[in-house]
Amino acid sequence: MTAGMFTTRIVASLSEVGQAAWDELLGLQADANPFLSFAFLHALHESGSASEKSGWQPQYITLWDEAEQLAAALPLYVKYHSYGEYVFDWAWADAYQRNGLEYYPKLLSAIPFTPVTGGRLLARDDTAQAALIKVLQSLRRDTQTSSTHILYPPEQQASALQQAGFMLRSGVQFHWLNPGYRDFNQFLDTLERKKRKNIIAERRKVAEAGVSLRRIRGVDASEADWAFFNRCYAQTYAEHRSTPYLNLDFFLRIGVSMPQNILLIVAERDGRPIASSLLIHTDKTLYGRYWGALEFVPCLHFETSYYQPLEFCIEQKIACFEGGAQGEHKMARGFLPQKTWSAHWLAHPGFADAVANFLERESDGIESYMDELNDRNPFRSAGP
Repeated sequence: MTAGMFTTRIVASLSEVGQAAWDELLGLQADANPFLSFAFLHALHESGSASEKSGWQPQYITLWDEAEQLAAALPLYVKYHSYGEYVFDWAWADAYQRNGLEYYPKLLSAIPFTPVTGGRLLARDDTAQAALIKVLQSLRRDTQTSSTHILYPPEQQASALQQAGFMLRSGVQFHWLNPGYRDFNQFLDTLERKKRKNIIAERRKVAEAGVSLRRIRGVDASEADWAFFNRCYAQTYAEHRSTPYLNLDFFLRIGVSMPQNILLIVAERDGRPIASSLLIHTDKTLYGRYWGALEFVPCLHFETSYYQPLEFCIEQKIACFEGGAQGEHKMARGFLPQKTWSAHWLAHPGFADAVANFLERESDGIESYMDELNDRNPFRSAGP
């Protein structure tokens, strides 16, 4: 397939692109993050965590120039369910079903199981990005899928997709910002008195329970560390009566292929590990991912998933900690609301109109919700 001056290839495996070509293109993006890297995505596919068998069939759009250089790419999946997305469209799927229509399969551009904003329209320049959008438009018309969804693009790309006929949807996450705190106590001093006292009390409970915390950089993590983390991760899903999305093979793969981006935090008591959390980071941003515990200790989740990571950010001068999807409780720990975006296109005109009306009402609700959250700022002054 050709797209102007580019040749289009739909690939089912990143092996067809190659790590050098993929990461070179990624390196040109202003909104790149480790989850878009060849190492992370390829590990998801090769481990079977995000594969055709698990309902995530890779169908990446790639554009190549005349010199056989990768000019643009879009992570894209044919999706047979709505699990692992964090932008919920279950009600849309149910409405289709009640009207005798098939919602699945659908086309989805996202990083599987990762509600993190980052480039989806990966391109060398504006010309390549425009060509990529045109290929996506052609693909959505030519396939038999019900709809196309682009999750967590940056706002600029969301606007470009809106101009191409997509409907925009907004959501809210909570991020912690580091203006250059000297230490954790200086951060605490910026919070309202009640918030500060609660955090001190929560950390004291963990210490009084005899728990110690150990941080393991990815380059130092052993297979035993990963096996223990995987036990904790699986335990979290078991407690919620659900099946884990990821597996030990995936964790071992990223442990080998991207150790510089990994931080494991392990909680220990009486000389044995009892809980662990996994975080991904760059020198600018820390991303909270997963946690789990084999024993219950009051407030251990907060210590392992928030306070230890915050200390790490302060020590390493990392500017932002993205704590994951949802969670108003994060505000009491210094996180502030941030808007996220997704873009949606539905083939059925009637349902497209209905969803457009719904999104207009929802957008008004999101704006009111953001105003309400900002009125509950946890800091003594206007911000950190």
